[in-house]
Amino acid sequence: MVIEVLVAEITLSPVHTCAMYTIRKGSGLAIRFPRFTGNYRLDKAAEDATTVEEIVAMYKRQLKKIEER
Repeated sequence: MVIEVLVAEITLSPVHTCAMYTIRKGSGLAIRFPRFTGNYRLDKAAEDATTVEEIVAMYKRQLKKIEER
């Protein structure tokens, strides 16, 4: 089952294992304040969900926006 969520930001986390050691030694990535949109994606399989590589790319894009301020 695939669901849609909105998140406030993606942060480094010593607990979560998504992309562990990719950005920083001993840290993975976590989504902060996930909110279920109410949408179940019946047109997608679990294999179609967001990948670790896509999460890393989203994390890096959000950093660029912060640096531009």
